[in-house]
Amino acid sequence: MSAQLTLGPVQYNWAPEDWRDFYFKIADETPVKTVFIGEVICSKRAPLYDNQLPDVVERLHDAGKHVIFSTLSEVTTDIDRRLVKRVAISEGFPIEANDVSALQQMAKGPHHIGPLMNCYNEEALEVYAANGATTICLNPEIPRDGLAALAQAAEPLGVELEVQVYGRVSLALSARCYHARAHNRTKDSCLFVCDEDPDGMRLDTLEGDKFLTVNGIQTQSHSVLNLIDCLDDLQSIGVNRFRISPQSVGTFTAIHAFNDVLNGRISPSEALKKMRDDCVDAPFSNGFYHQRPGYEWHDKVPAE
Repeated sequence: MSAQLTLGPVQYNWAPEDWRDFYFKIADETPVKTVFIGEVICSKRAPLYDNQLPDVVERLHDAGKHVIFSTLSEVTTDIDRRLVKRVAISEGFPIEANDVSALQQMAKGPHHIGPLMNCYNEEALEVYAANGATTICLNPEIPRDGLAALAQAAEPLGVELEVQVYGRVSLALSARCYHARAHNRTKDSCLFVCDEDPDGMRLDTLEGDKFLTVNGIQTQSHSVLNLIDCLDDLQSIGVNRFRISPQSVGTFTAIHAFNDVLNGRISPSEALKKMRDDCVDAPFSNGFYHQRPGYEWHDKVPAE
């Protein structure tokens, strides 16, 4: 099975025109074949993109991209449930579930499992497969040996595994909105303050060290996951789908760098240099893959 790059959904609150133009550029200028779209963090954001969505989908389809709709990840209100139902029963579009509530809507039809759901062992994988999952994007904190075990279990089930290889890592979701709280607002009266931080709001320790990133109800890593030097190893254990999670800066450079490495045009070291020159202000990390603290970097090439 040949390796392929996929693009995960935008997880931040971008201006609708910026969101639209980002996907137009993905359609016109990148080799990515599978594109996930949809609001996965906050149901209040979803209507902001409704007017842009038809044009984005048409542009992606015209460019030959396979479009998959991702569902909300944290379902706590009636509005959340209605949004999940609307996406999950969309006619003609494949769906990526990021919450169990989406599975209830799809009645065991073919679908994808996103990285905001949990799949840490073979038993969970078997349950998802039995309910119609065809691909599963695994949680980014699973180390290499865990990925290998899941890949071995997935093959006889006919399930393809996907791994996030670039972008900030989702660490936790909460019913509360930390973004609103940081600005002395409630979740219901947030006034979309998260739009001030197109790559999330940096969270520092009391000592002033860069620590985490806040994106609405989501807690992310401060560092940017980068598994560019692990692609050969991932393929050797049976993983061939590699997901890039969008950031406002550096995403297109990352897509082309990963594609060039997969096709043998440049080395991982050369790709790292290209990506460092065009990236959000954060170090690269790959600690989880090596069964170490996630923020660490393990390679001969410095991460900064």
